[in-house]
Amino acid sequence: MSKPSPVGAVMIAAALAAGRSLARDFGEVENLQVSRKGPADFVTSADMRAEEIIYTSLTKARPGYGFLMEERGIVEGTDKSNKFIVDPLDGTLNFMHGQPHYAVSIGLERDGRPFAGVVFDVAKNEIFWAEVGRGCWLEQRKLRVAARKKLGEAVVATGTPWMGKSEESHITFAREMAAMTPVTAGIRRYGSAALDLAWVAAGRFDAFWERGLKPWDIAAGIVLVREAGGIVEEIEGGDVMKTGNILAGNEDIVPGVREQLRHAGSFGKAAKV
Repeated sequence: MSKPSPVGAVMIAAALAAGRSLARDFGEVENLQVSRKGPADFVTSADMRAEEIIYTSLTKARPGYGFLMEERGIVEGTDKSNKFIVDPLDGTLNFMHGQPHYAVSIGLERDGRPFAGVVFDVAKNEIFWAEVGRGCWLEQRKLRVAARKKLGEAVVATGTPWMGKSEESHITFAREMAAMTPVTAGIRRYGSAALDLAWVAAGRFDAFWERGLKPWDIAAGIVLVREAGGIVEEIEGGDVMKTGNILAGNEDIVPGVREQLRHAGSFGKAAKV
């Protein structure tokens, strides 16, 4: 069994602490569903509390490191080689509606490259972690991406554009779904990109794609998938951390998904496979 490095252990501890805070707050969300005001303000506060826990914990352990955080934004550090990329609550809409599928995501970028990642599935009490050269783990179990080779046998996860996104993004997604649905065993949309990537690493999903994600949505998951033997790439071949257009899976499934998505984006219909 591999053990995390000292910085990996610090990231795991921070994720667990934030997760405990979120779990307590999640217990209140159901009570707020029937209130006139609703849970939105409460969830925003829960998100910020979790982020503060992470920030305090990580700055104490690694005071020179920089940060990119969903709520706090960019925090410059004296150590220009290391930057934590943090989403304290991935799956906010699920959390807000009392659905137990949300996560804490902490990534570490070293010299401009994803180096370590922790994703904590709070409701299921599953801690996924990975570091370059140390593999990907679900607690003490080493993970590998699924071994399926045929797209027709694959279950693929995705994320849908939300209200407020451009009309073009909704049209692109509709075309991609039309391309993907007939050639896969099934499409899933669970509402947490961090957990989608963790589940690709664990072999629960065969692939995952989504467009327009933020660095904090994917930084940790990229390391998980790669260290589990999978592929992570930008859908059109660019820099995935800049565009957020991500495709992940094993080396046999990714090419087929890529072909479908690119064809759908260019021509609005499915390619033949």
